[in-house]
Amino acid sequence: MALEMRTLRLDEWDVWFDHLELTFGGVFMSPQGRELLRTLTEADRSLGVWDDGTCVGSASAYSFRLSVPGGALVPAAGVAMVGVAPTHRRRGVLTSMMRRQLDDVRTGGEPLAVLTASDPAIYGRFGYGTAAYALAVEIDTTRVRLTVPPGTDEVRLRLADPEKALADCEQVYAELVPGRPGMPARQAGWERLALVDRRVGGEGASPLTCVVAERADGEVAGYARYRVRPDWSPSGSDGKVEVLDLDALDPAATAALWRYLFEIDLTWTVRAAKRPVDDPLLHLVSDVRRSRPRTGDALHVRLVDLPAALEARTYGAPVDVVMEVEDAFCPWNEGRWRLAADGKGVARCARSEDPADLALSVRDLGSAYLGGITLTSLGAAGRVRELRPGALTEASRAFAGDVAPWLPHGF
Repeated sequence: MALEMRTLRLDEWDVWFDHLELTFGGVFMSPQGRELLRTLTEADRSLGVWDDGTCVGSASAYSFRLSVPGGALVPAAGVAMVGVAPTHRRRGVLTSMMRRQLDDVRTGGEPLAVLTASDPAIYGRFGYGTAAYALAVEIDTTRVRLTVPPGTDEVRLRLADPEKALADCEQVYAELVPGRPGMPARQAGWERLALVDRRVGGEGASPLTCVVAERADGEVAGYARYRVRPDWSPSGSDGKVEVLDLDALDPAATAALWRYLFEIDLTWTVRAAKRPVDDPLLHLVSDVRRSRPRTGDALHVRLVDLPAALEARTYGAPVDVVMEVEDAFCPWNEGRWRLAADGKGVARCARSEDPADLALSVRDLGSAYLGGITLTSLGAAGRVRELRPGALTEASRAFAGDVAPWLPHGF
């Protein structure tokens, strides 16, 4: 029988999600996590591929607004739940879903599609480029100390019920979004992602704990959510602090929260993942090596409507450059485009008949889009070709951002 691809019906969600869990190794999600994802799923943006009543392919998208350089919140499709049954590999299932999905994103007027990749090699051929990395640390707090800025001791910390503190934490998060490209503004329901343990069992960790940082006037300036994993060895306690979130509005609150986490009784290691690669923590610690920093890819960006996407962000320097863009999967983006920006917030992008200054793929343009990957570094790898002397440096300076792009949570 021929495979059938169709929009997901609500009564098919459990079968569709069962397929997805098996595709990702058969590790099942907690009932709470499963129910949260059910409520977040946008059925009209979800695809299922069926073979005689069996779900063999899935792909979904969330309606996000993503922060870009300059602080604008740009509509973006958050691609997720992508999986193909191992029995149906190499039959064009993934390609057909990506084709349908990107066509729908374009029709819906979203300039961007973004995703986190279980296997980055898969999505490059569909035009997604790695645009943001994430930092992970594992800090030996017996040997690493913090140097904190003035005002840290004036910050008041209080333990709070994660549910009751949620509104205050979300206010802090919302204030940070415009200043950090790659952060999605929270849509309704997404604030609960941080409160639900999607793992099956707890693997020996404590319940979620929240600590809130307040200024002298009582205004909330930051928060951290974490779990403690107690452990013991013949020589005594060997507990670990697992930091899930830490957001703060100023240096003093940032330092106060990290110092608190470093000093939790009976723990000697602090672990944190999904941090920005320019996290101020790296400049607070006394020994970066013993903090064991490592990075990995996080957010992958795909320009769906190239001129709309390029006009939505601002540029750090004036630029006037003609780019020859290759995009075989979304051919409406292919061709020669002139990007002109004054460096003050006004940018125009339109088709051009002028000679090209740069040649690159839409994938590499997606990598540079949020300002964290420089065009010069892509040029050094042969991924961007300079056709007019000086054009690469000019464009790279304009695209580069002041802060590293950051995706604070998965989707």
